[in-house]
Order: sequence, then C-alpha cells, then structure tokens
Amino acid sequence: MPFPNHIPTKTDIENTHERISPLIHRTPVLTSRSLNKISGAELFFKCENFQRAGAFKFRGATNAVLSLSTGELKRGVATHSSGNHGAALAMAARLQNIPAYIVMPRTAPAVKKNAVKAYGAEIIFCEPTLQARQETLDNVVERTGAVFVHPYDNYTIIAGQATAGKELLGEIPNLDFIVPPVGGGGLASGTALSAKYFSKGVKVIGAEPAGADDAFRSLRDNKIYPSVNPQTIADGLLTSLSEKTFEILKENLENIFTVSEKSIITAMRLVWERLKVIIEPSSAVPFAAVLENKDFFEGKKVGLIISGGNVDLDKPPWNN
Repeated sequence: MPFPNHIPTKTDIENTHERISPLIHRTPVLTSRSLNKISGAELFFKCENFQRAGAFKFRGATNAVLSLSTGELKRGVATHSSGNHGAALAMAARLQNIPAYIVMPRTAPAVKKNAVKAYGAEIIFCEPTLQARQETLDNVVERTGAVFVHPYDNYTIIAGQATAGKELLGEIPNLDFIVPPVGGGGLASGTALSAKYFSKGVKVIGAEPAGADDAFRSLRDNKIYPSVNPQTIADGLLTSLSEKTFEILKENLENIFTVSEKSIITAMRLVWERLKVIIEPSSAVPFAAVLENKDFFEGKKVGLIISGGNVDLDKPPWNN
C-alpha cells in the first residue's frame, strides 16, 4: 500500500497506527514522584526504550516496510544508520522475510552493530561522515536494487513515529507540553503533528544537545544548517534536519531547548536510578531540558519521549 507523498494528515496517522499496531508494542507511560520533586513538574515518560528493537524507530520502519509494493518487497530495503533506525529496519524486514542492507559508520556503538547483525541484516561499514554514508549507500542500492528507506526524510517514517505521541496523548490527554529529542527530526515532526491533531493546545518543545545544535540554529535562522562535527554523547542525535522535517517543525514546533553534556549525563543517571529503566543518552536529552529550564516547566504536566534504550552497559557516560 503506497504512502501518499505529503505531510501526514490526521487520517494518515490514524491509518498508520492501525496498520502497525499488530507488530509494535504499545509502550508504557511511567511516572516518578522523586523525579517530579527534583524537576518541579509533573512528568510522564513515554518509554520507547521498551519498543521492539529498543527504540521508537521500529514504528516508522514497520510502516515503511508495510507500505512497500510486492515488487519492492522482493528487492528488500536499505538505509544508512548509526544504529537504531538500522536495527529497526532490519527487524521490520526480517518479520516480512525480505533482505535488509544497513550502512553503518564503523564508529557506531557495538551494542547497535550487534543488534543489526542479530536481526539478520547485511551490514556494510563506512567512515563516520555523511558523505561516506551516502556514497556507500548509493553503491549498495546500485548493487542490490533495494529500496532506500531514509531514517527521517520520509513521510511514511514520520507518520510511524507520530504514533508514539498519539498513544501518549490518548493516555494522558491534558498535558501542557511534550518534549521529544531532536536529531534528524523524524520523531519531533511526528510528535508535533500528533499534538496538532490529537490534543487541544499541547505545545511541543524540542530538546537538543548544545554540542549538536544544528536544528536549533536552523529553526532560528529559517535555513537548514548541516550537522558539522557534532560533539555529544547523544549518538542518536548527530544528524541534521531534512527538508521534510524542517518544513513540519518550522510550522508546528514551539521551541527547541539546548542542553549541556553534563545535564544529559545527570538526567540519564537519574532515570536509571529513580525510574529504574535503562535509557541511552539521546533519550535523556528531554529530561535534561526540563532540569535546565525548571522555571519554564514548573507546575506543568510534561510528556517526555524516551526515544530508546540501546546503550553499551560496559561504558556508561558517568564513568568516562
């Protein structure tokens, strides 16, 4: 079933949710009195770290695979990814018994390389630059004929990611804010669309590492800045916005708050200690934004999207 080439509508997201629901987990929303007290806000954590393949990316990847034609399915799928999207697409492909080819930077975390391999995809390693990723992917697509599934510059993917926010709003309808992390903008775009369609005035605030603040600068200056030499432990947030995500966020995102590496580590550790769940650094960025902006969020009901839990347990960032 081909997906329409336009910004997902309310109906598109509802149909997407129905399509992927048999395959995805409806992840829990957790709360913590101690984290509420520390932050001064009422926090609701949408735990996509409990999603299949360990991250929200499985929503979009599943929608993308289920939207392919019979001929496209036979050729398989390909993408470039530092980890979570690659693992999600590999798993979605395996469930449909089609091949998947994942281009990964050789510097990707071992836990993410191992996940992609475990889901049966063919991994093609490249140098950790956008140019190398794209050139390697082009070669793979030429060699295999596989369909390129972009990690976020893809309305089918964005509609899939939107279902996390849709679920959160269905469970906690009277939120003041939802805060997703911002990398390429797929999750943030989908969340902003869901807030627009499925809530009455919930505002979406993006959260981004200060050392990888290309989205903040792009929206501030109304032009897309590439992500050049980002410096952050949040390895899932290293990419720049795309044309599609920029267009959606420009119209539907309230603001982006940037956070320090120290705050990311503090937030990540607090979630491990108090919420008792394992999250990766990228997932801690929204909570870090609340901790750095307590006056803004004080007394508010805030949904935080925990984007994933794929982290190297041998190398927690507070030990570095």
